[in-house]
Amino acid sequence: MSGPVTMSLGLYAFEAHGFGYTDITRSLTTAWSSVDVVDRIEVLQWTGPKSEAVSIKGVLFPAEFGGEDNLEGIRAAAQKGEPLMLVSLDGGVFGEFVIESVNEERAYIDPRGTLRKNAWSIELKRFEQAGSGQSGGASQSIGLF
Repeated sequence: MSGPVTMSLGLYAFEAHGFGYTDITRSLTTAWSSVDVVDRIEVLQWTGPKSEAVSIKGVLFPAEFGGEDNLEGIRAAAQKGEPLMLVSLDGGVFGEFVIESVNEERAYIDPRGTLRKNAWSIELKRFEQAGSGQSGGASQSIGLF
């Protein structure tokens, strides 16, 4: 391990040095439906969250700081289709995510074939079990009668 852990995806720790990240992007999409109303402009009705995505980018310098093992572990988890818990150092639990893609840009290969720089990105999407979402008000009301 190289430096303090700042975030983890399952068992794979992002570190201050080594397998570190440079950027995190979060995106939340929600859905709204238009409802026609007589003698008024249409109204909007919120139908709930649609998806949440996280993009993590970083650069490895494997000869100097390591980190390739974690990236390969994340690649293997992606191939198995395993949902992984995303947790930050400050105690933030983002929830379970699946890995949609792992991209690498390998550069500066020395004459011995040693990789000197690997810019990478990981695209994640929130994982929800079927039926694990909160039920809407209508279905809750039906249960009362």
